[in-house]
Amino acid sequence: MILNFKEEKPIIMGILNITPDSFYEESRVMDIKKAIKRAHKFIEEGAKIIDIGGQSTRPFSEEIEEEEEIKRVIPIIKELSKEIPKDIYVSIDTYRSKVAKLALDNGAHIVNDISGLMFDKDMVKVVKDYNCNVVIMHIRGTPKNMQVNPYYEDTISEIKNELNQRIEYALENGIKKEQIIIDPGIGFGKRVYDNLIILKYLEEFLEMDYPVLIGHSRKSFIGKVLNLDDPKDRLIGSIAVVAYLTLKGVHIIRTHDVLETKQAIEMIYAIENPELYL
Repeated sequence: MILNFKEEKPIIMGILNITPDSFYEESRVMDIKKAIKRAHKFIEEGAKIIDIGGQSTRPFSEEIEEEEEIKRVIPIIKELSKEIPKDIYVSIDTYRSKVAKLALDNGAHIVNDISGLMFDKDMVKVVKDYNCNVVIMHIRGTPKNMQVNPYYEDTISEIKNELNQRIEYALENGIKKEQIIIDPGIGFGKRVYDNLIILKYLEEFLEMDYPVLIGHSRKSFIGKVLNLDDPKDRLIGSIAVVAYLTLKGVHIIRTHDVLETKQAIEMIYAIENPELYL
């Protein structure tokens, strides 16, 4: 089933980390009951997509075993998919084809692949066979080494070119255009400058004619700009970016903070459409 993610307002993707080591401690949850409860809270607060990941991809993180990733995420996806409304969607945050396949078999709707289909040669076939949406994200290197002196001569041009290569690979291997969502990959092989340039020139990615997802929530570039080392302190900076993304017309915002993100989107939308309140 292919979903349409181009709507009047940005769609909110709530982050559910089934990990003990994701960069933002408050986002971690390992207990299935607590994970399901948090997912339902996100839905009540306004999330339309729940993005479930079992492996941290923070800078310098180590890979976990595939079976451990499966053990973390599949029971939660299986349980959650029985309970959520039909207009709420589950995304599996993985670059492993076996994990993606099991997630789709158990009720997931979207594959969110940080590698842009690069790390596992079988992922493209899974996405094609299941006819599901896929997030093709830009990354240079791997989570373990991506932040070791990343460098671009022309940030926007290079990221767009590399994204287009991944899109072309997907299309050549049977994935339809309407399945694809793109993500320029804030924080994945990027300097602070690169992350800010991506945001400043976001229209360059919107003009590629695919739904655009941005995952900026509480990331280190916000900490660098605001001199805040602890991700716990980066909510205001994150919501400032949400307001900017809403004005720019981004399609999907991936966030740890669903309620605050929803409120920011609604205020920007009201300011742009005051006639709704006559």
